Amino acid sequence: LTAAMGFRTGWKAADSDTVRRALNGFDHSLDATRGDLFALRELLTAKRPFLLGLLQNPNLLEHETFTELLWAVLHLQEELDARSSFEGLPASDLAHLSGDLKRAYNAILVEWLAYMRHLSTQYPYLYSLAVRRNPYDPEPSVEVRT
Repeated sequence: LTAAMGFRTGWKAADSDTVRRALNGFDHSLDATRGDLFALRELLTAKRPFLLGLLQNPNLLEHETFTELLWAVLHLQEELDARSSFEGLPASDLAHLSGDLKRAYNAILVEWLAYMRHLSTQYPYLYSLAVRRNPYDPEPSVEVRT
C-alpha cells in the first residue's frame, strides 16, 4: 500500500487511476485487537458533532463517496460508543469491529485519493505540500528537496 500511495509531484490523472486500481485489489484487513479502540472512540465521539454537521450540508451529500465515508465513520463511532469496555470481547465481536474499521478506512482512502487528484489538477501548490506530508511516505518531509 505504501508504494501505491507514494504520490509525487508531476502526477497525472492516469497515475491516480493506477492507484485506484491498486487500492481496489489491496486487502485492507484491519485487526481491532491491534489498536487503541478506547482512544479511537474518544476521538470519534469528540468529532461526532462536526461529522453530523457535514451530513446536513446538501452540497456535500451530492458526493456519494464522501457521504459513504461519513456514514462509515459515524457507524464505527456508534459501534465503539455502544461498548462499555473493549476488554474480553468475543472474537466474533472483534471481527465485526475489524470489518467496521476496514469499511471506514477504505472509504477514507478512496476520498483521499480523489482529493489528491483534485489538488494535483486544480491547486498544484497545495498538492505539493500534501505530497511532502504524505502519511504513506516512509520519510515525509515538508522541506522542498530537489
